[in-house]
Amino acid sequence: MARLGRLNHVGIATPSIAEGLRLYRDLLGGTVSREPFDLPAQGVRVCFVDTPNSQVELLEPLGENSPILKFLEKNPAGGQHHVCFEVADIHAAKADMEAKGCRVLGEPRIGAHGTPVIFVHPKDMGGTLIELMETPRGDH
Repeated sequence: MARLGRLNHVGIATPSIAEGLRLYRDLLGGTVSREPFDLPAQGVRVCFVDTPNSQVELLEPLGENSPILKFLEKNPAGGQHHVCFEVADIHAAKADMEAKGCRVLGEPRIGAHGTPVIFVHPKDMGGTLIELMETPRGDH
């Protein structure tokens, strides 16, 4: 069963990570937990900003086939792209979501935290793209 775990992060699409950092670090006082890095397999450049109980994941397009480009075409200033919750077992969560009639977008793949992730179609989740992420080892 895909039992909802803790909120891991909120994904924010941005045309510029530098601008995202100006907002979430400089204006709001968040702490950068990891410098920006490329995740070519997912077509994004990523930077995590820590909050007291979660993280903000800034996502900038990387390359011509980035899924973030399509989002930014509709939302040129950027905005909330997805919400990520932890699950104990990504393969069990995928099977459970599909058994319940939800569309899982692709197979589990390694996400920005280095653990397997899946995405559940927003049309099956009340209009919000949901990322399910296997809880990283050593986290609670």
